[in-house]
Amino acid sequence: MEDINLHFTGDIHAMTAANNLLSSMIDNHIYFGNELGFKKVVWKRCMDLNDRQLRKVETGLSGEKKIVPREDGFDITVASEIMAIVCLSNDLKDLKEKLGNIIVGYNKDDKPIFARDLKANGAMAVLLKDAIKPNLVQTLEHTPAIVHGGPFANIAHGCNSVIATRMALKLSDYVITEAGFGADLGAEKFLDIKCRKAGLKPDAVVIVTTIKALKYHGGVEKEKIQEENLEGLQKGVDNLYRHIDNLKNKFGLNVIVALNRYTSDTEAEINWLENELNKRNIPVSLVEGWAKGGEGATDIARKLVDLVEEKSDFKFIYDDNDTIEEKILKVATKIYGAKDVEYSEEAKEKIKMIKDLGYDNLPICIAKTQYSFSDDPKNLRCDNDYNIHVRDIELKAGAGFIVALAGKIMTMPGLPKVPAAESIDIDDNENIVGIF
Repeated sequence: MEDINLHFTGDIHAMTAANNLLSSMIDNHIYFGNELGFKKVVWKRCMDLNDRQLRKVETGLSGEKKIVPREDGFDITVASEIMAIVCLSNDLKDLKEKLGNIIVGYNKDDKPIFARDLKANGAMAVLLKDAIKPNLVQTLEHTPAIVHGGPFANIAHGCNSVIATRMALKLSDYVITEAGFGADLGAEKFLDIKCRKAGLKPDAVVIVTTIKALKYHGGVEKEKIQEENLEGLQKGVDNLYRHIDNLKNKFGLNVIVALNRYTSDTEAEINWLENELNKRNIPVSLVEGWAKGGEGATDIARKLVDLVEEKSDFKFIYDDNDTIEEKILKVATKIYGAKDVEYSEEAKEKIKMIKDLGYDNLPICIAKTQYSFSDDPKNLRCDNDYNIHVRDIELKAGAGFIVALAGKIMTMPGLPKVPAAESIDIDDNENIVGIF
C-alpha cells in the first residue's frame, strides 16, 4: 500500500520529466533566437507535490545574456496534459502523435506552436516508454488489479488509462474500473470523454456511498458524522438520489449502490437507507470489504452479475457537434443541476480563439470542486438556484479535450494547515508509518 501511494513504478515521475523536458526545450529555443516566433508561452511546468507558491512564478531571472525572463507557473503532475495523454493513448505510436499535438504557445499572428515544431515529442515518448505500460498488482487476497494513470477528476478527466481498461477486458470476464471523486465529475468524464474516445460502453455503474458522507451532505458537522443521526441522513440522501438520477436517467445506465460500511454506522442508519432505496427499486448492497475482505463483497458481486445482463440505453450528455458553450451548459444543467453558466471575459475570448482554430468539436472537461454539485465547495445542499462560473478555458489539443475552469478550482493545489507529511515517518527497519 505504501509503495503504491508513494513512488510506485515511477510512472508519475516519468510524466513530470517529460512535461519539464518540453518546458526546457521551449525556453532553450527562445534563448537561441526564437525561430518559431514565440509571442506567448502557454505550457506550464509541473511537479508531483501540492505547492501553491508555484502557481505563478517568474523565470529566467539570472541576468545572463540572451536569457529572456518570463512569467511561468506549475501544475500538479496529475493535472498535466501529459498525464491525460498517457491515459488516453491507444499505443506508443498514438502517444507520440498526441505529444506532438500539444500546443505550447502562440506566435505574433496568434497561430499555435506545437511540441512537434520543437521536435520534442520523440524524446518525450522515450521518457514515457515504460510509463505507458499498465502495472499489474494484487490485492491481499491475490486478486489481480491493474493500476495505471492518475488524473484527478476535479482538475482533470479522472480515469485510468484506455490501455489498462482494454487489457483488463481481454484478460477477464468482468472488469470494474474507477472514475475518481464524485459521479458528477469522474463518472461524467469517464463516460463523455474516455468512453467517447475509446469506444467503450459500460454494462452497469456502481455508485459508492457511505453513511458518513450522506450525513455530511445533510448538514451534520464533520466532527459529528460518526454519531448516529437519522435526520442528517434523511436530508443528505438527496445528494445520492441526484447521482443515481444522473447515471440512470441522463446517461441511461443501470445502477447499483454500494454502501461501504464503516464501524461507526448503526443498524438503524443502514436499515433506513436500504429501505429507502428498495422503495425506489434501486439495487443496493452493503459492502464490508474493509473488514471482511472478499467475503464482505460477495453480495454486490452476485448482484452485478445479474445487473450487467439487463438492457440499458447508454447515451452521452452532449454531441460532438454541439458548440463549446452548449456542451458546458448541458453538463452544468443536466449533471450539476445548475440554472445557467456565466463566463469571464477571458473565458469568452478563449472560446472564440478555440473556435477560430477549429478545435470546438472536442469534448469538455470541467475542472470543479468535488465537494458540491455547484462550483462552491461550501454549498453542499444545493437547495437554491445557482450558476456555474467559468473563469478560464484551456485547450488541450494533445489530449483532445477542452478544460473549463469553474469557480476557484486550482490546477496546483495547496497543502492544508496541518500537512499529512507531518505524520509520515520511517523507522529503523524501513517500515513506513503515517500515510493512513
